[in-house]
Amino acid sequence: MKTLGEQLTQYAGYHRDRRNIACHFVGIPAIYFAVVVLLSRPVLFEAWGLLISPAVLIGIVALVYDLVLDRAIGLAMVVLTALAWWAGAALAAGPTAAWLGAGVGIFVLGWIVQFIGHAFEGRKPAFLDDLVGLLIGPLFIAAEAAFGLGLRSQLETEVERGAGPTRVGKPAGSASPAGAAIKSR
Repeated sequence: MKTLGEQLTQYAGYHRDRRNIACHFVGIPAIYFAVVVLLSRPVLFEAWGLLISPAVLIGIVALVYDLVLDRAIGLAMVVLTALAWWAGAALAAGPTAAWLGAGVGIFVLGWIVQFIGHAFEGRKPAFLDDLVGLLIGPLFIAAEAAFGLGLRSQLETEVERGAGPTRVGKPAGSASPAGAAIKSR
Protein backbone atom coordinates (compact mmCIF):
# COMPACT_ATOMS: atom_id res chain seq x y z
CA MET A 1 0.00 0.00 0.00
CA LYS A 2 1.25 3.48 -0.87
CA THR A 3 2.06 5.89 1.97
CA LEU A 4 0.06 9.07 2.52
CA GLY A 5 2.93 11.07 1.04
CA GLU A 6 2.91 8.96 -2.11
CA GLN A 7 -0.88 9.17 -2.41
CA LEU A 8 -0.90 12.94 -1.87
CA THR A 9 1.97 13.45 -4.31
CA GLN A 10 0.13 11.57 -7.04
CA TYR A 11 -3.11 13.47 -6.32
CA ALA A 12 -1.30 16.82 -6.01
CA GLY A 13 0.12 16.36 -9.50
CA TYR A 14 -3.39 17.15 -10.74
CA HIS A 15 -3.76 20.09 -8.35
CA ARG A 16 -0.95 22.64 -8.54
CA ASP A 17 -2.94 25.73 -9.49
CA ARG A 18 -3.89 27.56 -6.29
CA ARG A 19 -7.27 28.53 -7.74
CA ASN A 20 -8.02 24.85 -8.30
CA ILE A 21 -6.96 24.04 -4.75
CA ALA A 22 -9.21 26.87 -3.47
CA CYS A 23 -12.11 25.43 -5.47
CA HIS A 24 -11.38 22.03 -3.96
CA PHE A 25 -11.66 23.52 -0.45
CA VAL A 26 -15.31 24.19 -1.34
CA GLY A 27 -16.10 21.36 -3.75
CA ILE A 28 -14.63 18.36 -1.92
CA PRO A 29 -16.27 19.07 1.46
CA ALA A 30 -19.56 19.75 -0.35
CA ILE A 31 -19.40 16.46 -2.25
CA TYR A 32 -18.26 14.55 0.84
CA PHE A 33 -21.11 16.00 2.89
CA ALA A 34 -23.66 15.39 0.13
CA VAL A 35 -22.66 11.73 -0.14
CA VAL A 36 -23.03 11.37 3.63
CA VAL A 37 -26.45 13.03 3.48
CA LEU A 38 -27.65 10.81 0.63
CA LEU A 39 -26.34 7.65 2.36
CA SER A 40 -27.95 8.61 5.69
CA ARG A 41 -31.15 6.86 4.60
CA PRO A 42 -32.24 4.25 5.35
CA VAL A 43 -31.38 3.63 8.99
CA LEU A 44 -30.35 -0.01 8.95
CA PHE A 45 -30.28 -0.57 12.70
CA GLU A 46 -29.54 1.09 16.01
CA ALA A 47 -26.47 0.25 18.11
CA TRP A 48 -25.70 1.79 21.49
CA GLY A 49 -28.22 4.52 20.81
CA LEU A 50 -26.64 5.40 17.45
CA LEU A 51 -28.51 5.17 14.17
CA ILE A 52 -26.49 3.09 11.72
CA SER A 53 -27.01 3.98 8.07
CA PRO A 54 -25.04 3.16 4.93
CA ALA A 55 -23.22 6.48 5.51
CA VAL A 56 -21.86 5.20 8.81
CA LEU A 57 -20.89 1.75 7.52
CA ILE A 58 -19.13 3.06 4.40
CA GLY A 59 -17.64 5.92 6.39
CA ILE A 60 -16.08 3.58 8.93
CA VAL A 61 -14.30 1.68 6.15
CA ALA A 62 -13.01 4.94 4.61
CA LEU A 63 -11.92 6.25 8.02
CA VAL A 64 -9.98 3.07 8.78
CA TYR A 65 -8.13 3.62 5.50
CA ASP A 66 -7.47 7.26 6.47
CA LEU A 67 -6.17 6.26 9.90
CA VAL A 68 -3.90 3.58 8.43
CA LEU A 69 -2.40 6.17 6.05
CA ASP A 70 -1.88 8.82 8.74
CA ARG A 71 -3.08 8.88 12.32
CA ALA A 72 -3.25 12.68 12.78
CA ILE A 73 -4.94 13.51 9.48
CA GLY A 74 -7.11 10.42 9.89
CA LEU A 75 -8.27 11.69 13.31
CA ALA A 76 -9.16 15.04 11.76
CA MET A 77 -11.22 13.14 9.19
CA VAL A 78 -12.94 11.17 11.99
CA VAL A 79 -14.04 14.42 13.65
CA LEU A 80 -15.20 15.99 10.38
CA THR A 81 -17.00 12.82 9.33
CA ALA A 82 -18.74 12.52 12.70
CA LEU A 83 -20.07 16.06 12.20
CA ALA A 84 -21.23 15.12 8.70
CA TRP A 85 -22.94 11.98 10.07
CA TRP A 86 -24.77 14.07 12.66
CA ALA A 87 -25.95 16.67 10.12
CA GLY A 88 -26.73 13.97 7.54
CA ALA A 89 -28.85 12.05 10.04
CA ALA A 90 -30.72 15.26 10.92
CA LEU A 91 -31.49 15.93 7.24
CA ALA A 92 -32.41 12.28 6.61
CA ALA A 93 -34.88 12.39 9.50
CA GLY A 94 -36.76 15.23 7.84
CA PRO A 95 -39.07 15.26 4.85
CA THR A 96 -37.88 13.29 1.83
CA ALA A 97 -37.92 16.37 -0.41
CA ALA A 98 -35.67 18.32 1.98
CA TRP A 99 -33.25 15.39 2.46
CA LEU A 100 -33.04 14.56 -1.24
CA GLY A 101 -33.00 18.20 -2.36
CA ALA A 102 -30.16 19.06 0.02
CA GLY A 103 -28.14 15.97 -0.85
CA VAL A 104 -28.49 16.22 -4.62
CA GLY A 105 -28.22 20.02 -4.68
CA ILE A 106 -25.03 20.12 -2.61
CA PHE A 107 -23.58 17.23 -4.63
CA VAL A 108 -24.20 19.00 -7.96
CA LEU A 109 -22.88 22.34 -6.68
CA GLY A 110 -19.77 20.62 -5.32
CA TRP A 111 -19.01 19.06 -8.70
CA ILE A 112 -19.59 22.34 -10.51
CA VAL A 113 -17.00 24.00 -8.26
CA GLN A 114 -14.62 21.06 -8.82
CA PHE A 115 -14.84 21.34 -12.60
CA ILE A 116 -14.34 25.12 -12.43
CA GLY A 117 -11.17 24.41 -10.48
CA HIS A 118 -9.98 21.92 -13.06
CA ALA A 119 -10.67 24.48 -15.81
CA PHE A 120 -8.15 26.73 -14.03
CA GLU A 121 -5.77 23.78 -13.74
CA GLY A 122 -6.14 22.78 -17.37
CA ARG A 123 -6.09 19.15 -16.34
CA LYS A 124 -8.74 16.50 -15.76
CA PRO A 125 -9.62 15.34 -12.22
CA ALA A 126 -7.31 12.71 -10.71
CA PHE A 127 -10.07 10.15 -10.17
CA LEU A 128 -10.51 9.82 -13.94
CA ASP A 129 -7.11 8.09 -14.01
CA ASP A 130 -7.30 6.40 -10.61
CA LEU A 131 -10.50 5.90 -8.59
CA VAL A 132 -8.47 6.02 -5.37
CA GLY A 133 -8.45 9.78 -6.00
CA LEU A 134 -12.03 9.82 -4.70
CA LEU A 135 -10.73 8.61 -1.32
CA ILE A 136 -7.63 10.81 -1.35
CA GLY A 137 -9.42 14.07 -2.19
CA PRO A 138 -10.72 14.65 1.35
CA LEU A 139 -7.29 13.76 2.78
CA PHE A 140 -5.70 16.21 0.33
CA ILE A 141 -7.92 19.00 1.68
CA ALA A 142 -7.16 18.03 5.29
CA ALA A 143 -3.43 17.93 4.51
CA GLU A 144 -3.54 21.27 2.64
CA ALA A 145 -5.34 22.81 5.64
CA ALA A 146 -2.60 21.45 7.91
CA PHE A 147 0.06 22.87 5.59
CA GLY A 148 -1.69 26.24 5.64
CA LEU A 149 -1.58 26.19 9.44
CA GLY A 150 2.15 25.51 9.37
CA LEU A 151 1.73 21.86 10.36
CA ARG A 152 3.20 18.76 8.72
CA SER A 153 6.00 20.63 6.93
CA GLN A 154 7.90 17.40 6.24
CA LEU A 155 4.85 15.94 4.47
CA GLU A 156 4.36 19.21 2.57
CA THR A 157 8.00 19.12 1.44
CA GLU A 158 7.60 15.52 0.27
CA VAL A 159 4.48 16.39 -1.74
CA GLU A 160 6.05 19.49 -3.31
CA ARG A 161 9.24 17.59 -4.11
CA GLY A 162 7.19 15.03 -6.05
CA ALA A 163 4.43 17.20 -7.55
CA GLY A 164 6.16 20.57 -7.74
CA PRO A 165 5.20 23.83 -6.07
CA THR A 166 1.75 25.32 -6.32
CA ARG A 167 1.27 28.09 -8.85
CA VAL A 168 -1.24 30.58 -10.15
CA GLY A 169 -2.02 30.69 -13.83
CA LYS A 170 -1.04 28.54 -16.76
CA PRO A 171 1.30 25.57 -16.26
CA ALA A 172 5.03 26.19 -16.59
CA GLY A 173 6.11 26.28 -20.22
CA SER A 174 2.86 27.85 -21.38
CA ALA A 175 3.29 30.30 -24.24
CA SER A 176 0.52 32.67 -23.15
CA PRO A 177 1.48 36.28 -22.30
CA ALA A 178 -0.63 36.05 -19.12
CA GLY A 179 1.41 33.08 -17.97
CA ALA A 180 4.64 34.96 -18.69
CA ALA A 181 3.39 37.97 -16.71
CA ILE A 182 2.58 35.77 -13.72
CA LYS A 183 6.00 34.09 -13.89
CA SER A 184 7.79 37.45 -13.96
CA ARG A 185 6.27 38.58 -10.65
